[in-house]
Amino acid sequence: MEKPENLNTPAVRYLKTKKIDFKSHLYPYEEHGGTRHAAEVLNIPEHAVIKTLVMESEAGRPFIVLEHGDYQVSTKQLARILGVKRIIPCVEEKTQKQTGYQVGGISPFGTRKSMPIYVEKSILTLDTLYINGGKRGFLIEITPDDLVQALTLEKVEAKIKQ
Repeated sequence: MEKPENLNTPAVRYLKTKKIDFKSHLYPYEEHGGTRHAAEVLNIPEHAVIKTLVMESEAGRPFIVLEHGDYQVSTKQLARILGVKRIIPCVEEKTQKQTGYQVGGISPFGTRKSMPIYVEKSILTLDTLYINGGKRGFLIEITPDDLVQALTLEKVEAKIKQ
């Protein structure tokens, strides 16, 4: 496994450009392991592991949603909040084209194309959060304040506790 300091993903480069402090955490990636697997391996709360999801409206406009690992996004509620009829997850090919990242390694930092980013409000109340660093099996530890400094975020409440 690579050493964290050797990783040079677009997300890492983006955070360094913005002068955002972060810690790198590598773990053995497991297909379909999701946030639960990452939390167990790194011995951190799944609630603090943040999913980066790429969704799109019925018009085909992609956007990013940041959600707690132990929650699911209510697409119906999010559609109401955004004033659109329907929201669906982007297909893998479109997700990779928009972000430049492989599914399972999607980061909101340093995406290939600029997209609106919606964050579950309660994420910003955490002391620390862990979010993908642009590679499968790679999380970045960051504060909510630094997340806000690094990204232009729209705050929403569209969660369903799992």
